[in-house]
Amino acid sequence: MDWLAKFLKLPEHFLHASEGPGGGVIQGSASEAVLVAVLAAREQAVVSYRESHPELSESEVRGRLVAYSSDQSNSCIEKAGVLAAMPIRLLPAGEDLVLRGETLKKAIEEDVASGRIPVICIATLGTTGTCAYDDIETLSTVCEEFKVWLHVDAAYAGGAFALEECSDLRKGLDRVDSLNFNLHKFMLVNFDCSAMWLRDANKVVDSFNVDRIYLKHKHEGQSQIPDFRHWQIPLGRRFRALKVWITFRTLGAEGLRNHVRKHIELAKQFEELVTKDSRFELVAPRALGLVCFRPKGDNEITAQLLHRLMERKKIYMVKAEHAGRQFLRFVVCGMDSKPSDIEFAWTEIESQLTALLTEQSLAARKTGNVADLTQHFKIHLNDHEKSQ
Repeated sequence: MDWLAKFLKLPEHFLHASEGPGGGVIQGSASEAVLVAVLAAREQAVVSYRESHPELSESEVRGRLVAYSSDQSNSCIEKAGVLAAMPIRLLPAGEDLVLRGETLKKAIEEDVASGRIPVICIATLGTTGTCAYDDIETLSTVCEEFKVWLHVDAAYAGGAFALEECSDLRKGLDRVDSLNFNLHKFMLVNFDCSAMWLRDANKVVDSFNVDRIYLKHKHEGQSQIPDFRHWQIPLGRRFRALKVWITFRTLGAEGLRNHVRKHIELAKQFEELVTKDSRFELVAPRALGLVCFRPKGDNEITAQLLHRLMERKKIYMVKAEHAGRQFLRFVVCGMDSKPSDIEFAWTEIESQLTALLTEQSLAARKTGNVADLTQHFKIHLNDHEKSQ
């Protein structure tokens, strides 16, 4: 984990080799890492608040706890709140889909005024919908002011920490309490393998520690030999570290960096193809290997295009929605994707849009109901004819 942290250029206090109580552990998935952070933060908040408010019972304190995240965050964050029996407020991201400190501060002040107890904020670097990056620095300032745990879910985008040209993504990470990143997304490691780092691992150990006589051993309490059963939900552990070690030893650090760079370059290639076709529009700026786009017009065209693509089973994409607009997500994630693969995918997409619009036009003409042939379809067909 120290090797990996150095590769990603994480703050030194996340290393086991540092003098502080921080360190890393491999969890199964981002869902597990987020849940561990939420549960640990919850237990720490209960203990701390009861010390300063002895007049309240434990159940009264637990009933007031509240957590925060963006409405663009992954579903696993909302699920963690359900499993932890703690409501998570999904705060509105800005028009650029970014959650900032001022929004979080307003929500916390509202809750404090209502007698609630803020516990944790789960920020996202690389949201599921558009790969947007929450403003970690302003969120850190607010969390420090109100003594709220700050966790960063960088499940996808965390791999780019290793690239110097993406160093902006690391801003503020020196101030967060924990973070996670999935090696099975960008690092060519098979599922499941999610790296998690903690600024103070003792807070997790204290929250999860359960002693039984059959679990005791002679190395207990030695900081150089972490007892990782206290850092996770299950008791036993799979040997996930082996596949990380093999991947790094096989490809090398520079080989892995080049793999990430190749994904980014291929996404740029796809982005250029989208912008050159006037029938399509970008929904958000390209982020790493993800391009969010849609055919111009109403949501029905997007839905029908995706349906046709999925029926043909030549490429795979999923649909997302923001501000009432549905769009498609094209993400480069193959082990050995090539420029020819991007060309293949684009040909499939644009040809199916052409076929869809042509069918719509013919259907309208057959019924004589020309009014049903919207101006949008006319524009699309004229643009395509000109490009031919």
